[in-house]
Amino acid sequence: MAKPIISLTTDFGLDDPYVAAMKGAILAISPTATIVDISHAVRRQAIEQGAFLLASAWPYFPRGSIHVGVVDPGVGTERRALAVRTPTATFVGPDNGLLSPALPDEVRESALGHDEATPVKLPDGYRAVSLTNEAYFRRPVSSTFHGRDIFAPVAAHISLSVPLAELGPPVEEVLALAPFRARRQPDGSLMGRVIHIDVFGNLVTDVRCEDLPAERPTVEVAGRRIVGLSRTYQEGTEIVAVVGSSGHLEIAAPRASAAELLQAALGTRVLVRP
Repeated sequence: MAKPIISLTTDFGLDDPYVAAMKGAILAISPTATIVDISHAVRRQAIEQGAFLLASAWPYFPRGSIHVGVVDPGVGTERRALAVRTPTATFVGPDNGLLSPALPDEVRESALGHDEATPVKLPDGYRAVSLTNEAYFRRPVSSTFHGRDIFAPVAAHISLSVPLAELGPPVEEVLALAPFRARRQPDGSLMGRVIHIDVFGNLVTDVRCEDLPAERPTVEVAGRRIVGLSRTYQEGTEIVAVVGSSGHLEIAAPRASAAELLQAALGTRVLVRP
């Protein structure tokens, strides 16, 4: 039998013991689990960025993997804790939009036009439960660290084949963010924004490659105008636009940080014209 795989995506960073505590809680229950770090560098409380990083990684995992997400500004409040099972994976985390990557884009499209996570109905073949059965929690449960005391142990129990029905009552709707996709404007342009900045300072946008104009597009960001797409990050000496490995348009600076040069941040607007 293959060893269970559990991934972690958090905004905890690595300076504090939080990530290690979660891993310890998992291994205490499921000692043969393989734990994979997707990222712990999500900007503090940036739910959308965390969801994007999760979306960028989880499809490459083996079928049956378990993905734990903890970007949880509402920890200790009335927000629900969830486990969501899809045809290929299981997701565990807060019901705040972080687990949006578990759902198909066509389901999340009902959240278009909303800046916050919006309730969406689970599609056929998907199941979710509200995590309420404290028998599968670590006790006592801290009101400030559900990652260690609820999400990690629940994921560990799931890896040992505990049925979802044992963990809590079923839910038919979960909170989801709209798909990571720039909006088409009446004039045919795309209005997008920066949704992630990687360690190289590349600006990853919500403009998808399949939505880009067939001819040389013009990209406007932070007062800079870029004509055409580059094939690599290192073409030329100026700011470039390139389609990155995630399939999204990125703004990069050869041998430099585009984020620093442009003084851009998460949410910076990006306009793409035909």
